[in-house]
Amino acid sequence: MTAGTIAPRRTMVRRLFAMQKTWNAKPGEIERHWYVVDAEGKTLGRLATRIADTLRGKGKPQYTPHVDTGDFVVVVNAEKITVTGKKLDDKMYYKHSGYPGGLRERTLREQLDRQPTEVLRKAVKGMLPRNKLGRAQLLKLKVYAGPEHPHEAQGPKPLPLENGNG
Repeated sequence: MTAGTIAPRRTMVRRLFAMQKTWNAKPGEIERHWYVVDAEGKTLGRLATRIADTLRGKGKPQYTPHVDTGDFVVVVNAEKITVTGKKLDDKMYYKHSGYPGGLRERTLREQLDRQPTEVLRKAVKGMLPRNKLGRAQLLKLKVYAGPEHPHEAQGPKPLPLENGNG
């Protein structure tokens, strides 16, 4: 070998490492969109899964697990969401006051009458990470019981759902 030439083996190793570079999203580079979803007649779990994926940004090519790359989601008509089977009477929601004997429980039917927005919010919350990132992603979810919402200025687009059932 003459001076100035590189052995063929070393050249091949360099080419292999130069081919693949991992790209990570940075918080300032993320473009956020606003989506609106009409929950009337949609199934609770299927809709919550789609919303959770959108809040995390899983549908974007820039998705990075440790960075909040998701979009904003506005849900209207949360009081008209449906469930299958006997879940209206069998599914329970629990809360505890912190005192002995302070456990309270409500059925899904009672929860929809009292706090219809919390049903969907809690379903989505259970599908997000349990850390600071998940709490930040949940703040991008806006749920309203009726058909009106105050986010028209952001120009939300309809969220594309895979099938008609949500």
